[in-house]
Amino acid sequence: MTRAPLLRARRLVHAALVAAAIAAAAAPLPPGAAADAPARTAVSISGDDFRINGRPTLRGVRWRGYRLEGLLPNSRMVQGVFDDLNPDTRARWAYPDTNAWDPDRNTREFVAAMPEWRRHGLLAITLNLQGGSPEGYSGEQPWHNSAFAEDGSLRPDYMARAALILDEADRLGMAVILGLFYFGQDERLRDEAAVTRAVDEAVAWVHARGYRNVLVEINNECDIRYDHGILQPDRVHELIVRAKRAAPGGGRLLVSTSYGGRTLPGSAVLAVSDFVLLHGNGVTKPDRIAAMVRQTRQLPRYTPKPIVFNEDDHYGFDEPWNNFVAATSEHASWGYFDYRRRGEGPDEGYQSVPVSWGISSARKRGFFTLLRGMTGGR
Repeated sequence: MTRAPLLRARRLVHAALVAAAIAAAAAPLPPGAAADAPARTAVSISGDDFRINGRPTLRGVRWRGYRLEGLLPNSRMVQGVFDDLNPDTRARWAYPDTNAWDPDRNTREFVAAMPEWRRHGLLAITLNLQGGSPEGYSGEQPWHNSAFAEDGSLRPDYMARAALILDEADRLGMAVILGLFYFGQDERLRDEAAVTRAVDEAVAWVHARGYRNVLVEINNECDIRYDHGILQPDRVHELIVRAKRAAPGGGRLLVSTSYGGRTLPGSAVLAVSDFVLLHGNGVTKPDRIAAMVRQTRQLPRYTPKPIVFNEDDHYGFDEPWNNFVAATSEHASWGYFDYRRRGEGPDEGYQSVPVSWGISSARKRGFFTLLRGMTGGR
């Protein structure tokens, strides 16, 4: 067989294997039942520290005198289950080597990259069931990327892809900050009843599959352009409480939500959240990152709980004082957010679709090199 037919045959076999894996992940579980394989990775909180399997993360690790024990270094990888259900915009995300978009390939390549991230010390990823802007930042969002149907029910193909990622994270000892909603896509759900159903079904799905490595972020930046009132700052705490309900066999999920860059959480959200999510977008001075952490701890409704930046697009990783270091200096976890800038090549960014999920650019290498230097790859 010549090389071209051989490659085509291999692709067909691989596609069949991926399809089988996705079908297995999408298979419904009986009501109240848990997945057969017990979870390997359980995330919990003690005071303002994270624990994995009962032990503090990065136990005993110090870097430049800063205590890393209990932190959860993370990266925004929200497009792991991305698809576009709008036929008018789907072609925008075509892979250059095939001239077609393929959501299963996207997830397959995501999963293949995860062990290397973990070897560099990455302990958590942020995934979102409505993704994020595939352009990095966007005004209008005509594409349709949502794991929820109009009535709030789960789309099996999306959740099958999510299961592949969560299974691998569980195997690797990683946490997943699972976002449910993204502004610009929340209007895909027709009304508030659909939003609450979506929360209920997503939480039930996590419980049914037995995941214990999942932290829930109700919505990304609740104060930015949400259509449904229950996803806006004055009421989103209702969904945090709703998502914290106990699993059928006991236990519950850890839940929070995030605000836009530079913004501290509101009192109602702070009071009911298990951990605090901050964003560093728009914060160009590392001193301001450190100040945000101190100010959060001084808020009247704050009680000891972890503080996590799970989105920050400021780098300077070769500088001794950058946003990552500033957050770490105040014992707050920091999250890397990278997207492809205008004119950059396909290897750049983790949010711009199609995504190159490897450590494939100087910016990515800068983050992972600093991360590994801090953590020793633990």
